[in-house]
Amino acid sequence: MTYQHRPFFIMAVILMIGITHPSQQAEPKWSIDSIAAMLPAQPAGFGAPASERAAWDKLAQMPDGKNAIAKAEKLLSEPIPDLPDELFLEFSKNGNRSRLDAVSRNRRRRVCAFAIAECLENKGRFIAPLEEIVKILCAERTWVASAHDKNLDNFYGREINIDLVSSALAADMATALYLLRDKLDASVTNLIEPSVKNRVLTPYRDMVLGRRKKDWWITTQNNWNAVCHAGVVSSALALIEPPQERALYIAAAIENSEHFLKGFTPDGYCSEGVGYWNYGFGNYITLAEAIEQATGGKIKLLDSARVRPIAHYGFHIEIINGIYPPFADCHPGAKASPRLLSFLSRRLGLGMEAYEKYDFAGLSDPTVESLLFTFPNSASDNYSATQKSPGLGIRSFFDKAGVLVCRPAFDSKVQGRLAAALKGGHNAEFHNHNDIGSFCLVLNNKALISDPGSEVYTARTFGKNRYDSKVINSWGHPVPLVAGMMQQTGHKAHARVIESDFTDVADKWVLDIRSAYSASSLKKLNRTFIFSRKDAGSLVIKDEAEFETPQSFGTALITFYKVDILTSDTLVIGDGKEAVKVQIDSNGAEFDLKMEEIKENLPSRKYPIRIGINAASPAKKFCFTTVVAPIY
Repeated sequence: MTYQHRPFFIMAVILMIGITHPSQQAEPKWSIDSIAAMLPAQPAGFGAPASERAAWDKLAQMPDGKNAIAKAEKLLSEPIPDLPDELFLEFSKNGNRSRLDAVSRNRRRRVCAFAIAECLENKGRFIAPLEEIVKILCAERTWVASAHDKNLDNFYGREINIDLVSSALAADMATALYLLRDKLDASVTNLIEPSVKNRVLTPYRDMVLGRRKKDWWITTQNNWNAVCHAGVVSSALALIEPPQERALYIAAAIENSEHFLKGFTPDGYCSEGVGYWNYGFGNYITLAEAIEQATGGKIKLLDSARVRPIAHYGFHIEIINGIYPPFADCHPGAKASPRLLSFLSRRLGLGMEAYEKYDFAGLSDPTVESLLFTFPNSASDNYSATQKSPGLGIRSFFDKAGVLVCRPAFDSKVQGRLAAALKGGHNAEFHNHNDIGSFCLVLNNKALISDPGSEVYTARTFGKNRYDSKVINSWGHPVPLVAGMMQQTGHKAHARVIESDFTDVADKWVLDIRSAYSASSLKKLNRTFIFSRKDAGSLVIKDEAEFETPQSFGTALITFYKVDILTSDTLVIGDGKEAVKVQIDSNGAEFDLKMEEIKENLPSRKYPIRIGINAASPAKKFCFTTVVAPIY
C-alpha cells in the first residue's frame, strides 16, 4: 500500500497515543505536529547516499573502508545458503534454533555488507549481489525467527508479528534503499518498500493505533523493546515520505521506549547481563540517535536523567582487567562494548578517559550501527569531558539491584591481584538465573571461581522447562543447597541486605538469603562476604544456616579451571601463579568434597566443574566458612 497524508489518519494517531485536544489537557512536549515540523521533507537514514562521493571516497581510503570491501568480496565467493521450510520448522519439532539462526545470519548480513561496499567502491559490482539477496529475502515466508514463532502463525501467514530479527532486517533493507536508491533497479525498489511496510511498519502502526493487538514487546521492559523500536524507527525514517507519518513512529517510540528504561534499576544495573546491555541499550542508543538526527537535535532522548546511570553500568560492572561477571544469560568472556562506552563518554560527558581514546568510528563491521558511529553524530565533536572520571576505584555498588564489585587497592605497596563480583538481587530478573548469593572471583585476568553463564539457546531456554538447566537453576551456581533443595524462582526469592560495611581495607556484605529456599524448617540462612584488600587480597564466604529439625546442607564452588584437592579441607583452583588456595572451615562438622562436570551445552563447549561441599550428616545448625586467596 502507499502512504498518503489524510487528516483522519493523523487524528487517529493523536487519539491513540494520548495526544488530546488542548481544551482537554495540556499538550505533551512532543506532539505529532511538533515532531513533523522538525523533520526533513524527505526520508533519510544513517550514513549518506552513495552519490555523496566526498564522504564515501574518504572512507574508502581508510583501513576500515578497505576491510568492509574485503568482507563483501569474501561473501561474493560464498554461495547463499538455502533456507528450506524444513529448516525453519526444526525448532517447532525438536527445539533446535542454532542451524536456522546461522543460515539466517549469513543471508541477512549480506544486505548491509554489499550496500556499504558499493557506496565505498562505487564501481557497480556489488549491485547485482545486493539485488539478488534482496529478492531472496523478500521471498521468504516470514522475517520472524522460528524461535519467536512457536505456533507458526507467521510461517503459515496467519499473523504478521514483529520481532528482533524482522525489525533489524527491515532497518537493513530501508537503509540499503536510502543509500543506493539511484543505483537499484526499480523492480528491487518495488520489492523493498512493500516488504518493509507490510512486514514491519504497517503492523506497528496498526498496533499503536489500536487496530490490532499489540505485540508484547511494545511495552516490555527488556532488550526486545529497544531492539525492535530501533529497527522500526530506523526503517520508518529511511523509507516513509510524509513527515507526519514519520512523526507517528517517533512519537510512539518515545512513549513506549520509556518502558525499556524502567527495566533498569535506578542505579543503572542491567539484570540481563553485560551482553544484553550491549545489545539492548546499544539499540536504545541507535533509536535515540536516529530520532536526534532526524529532528535536527531537537529531541534528545539520551539527555534523560534515567539514561546516565545506565550508561555508567557498562563502565562500573567491570570486575578487573577486562573481566565482567557472567550473571544471567551472559557468556563468560562477554565485555562491555568499547565503542558504546567511547560514544557514551563523549556524548554524555562521563569523563571515561580510557574509552574516550577509542575511536568509535569505523566500517570494518558493515552494519546500520556502523553507519551511525562513522558518519557525523551527536558525539562526533565531543572529544573529552572537562572533568575526568576517577576510574573504576576499589568498588562499584549497585545498591538498588543488590550487586557489589570489589577491587584491590591499586596504589598499595603490595599490588592486589584479586577482585570479585557478588550478587544478591532476586530470582525474577530478566533472563533470570536462580543465583541469589552467587559470586565471581577473578585473579589477574582469570575468573577462577565463577557463574557458568548462559547455555546455548533452545526451546527449553525460554520455555516452561527453563529451570531444568543445571546452569540456569541454582545447581550450577556457587550457592547453598538447603535440605536437598535448590533455589526457587520468583520475586519472593530475594536477598535482604543485613549489613554493608565498606572500608578501604575490606568490604563486608551480609545477605539474608533464606527466602530463596522453600524448605519449611529453615529458620535462618545468612551469607556473609568479606573481601580483603590486605596484601594480595582474599575473599571469605560464610554461610550460617539454622533449621527447626535436622536437615542436610551444602554449598558449592563453580570453575572452568583445574582443581587439585590437597587435603580434606583444602584445595587449589588454577595452575602455577594463576591459582588460588581454598580453605574450608565447617565449624567441626564432617563434610565431603564432590567434584562433577555440569554437562550442559554451553557456547564455549566446555563443561564447568561443580565442587560440592556437603555436610556428612543432617543437623539443626551449620556454619561453613570458605577462604579464598592467591597462592603467590
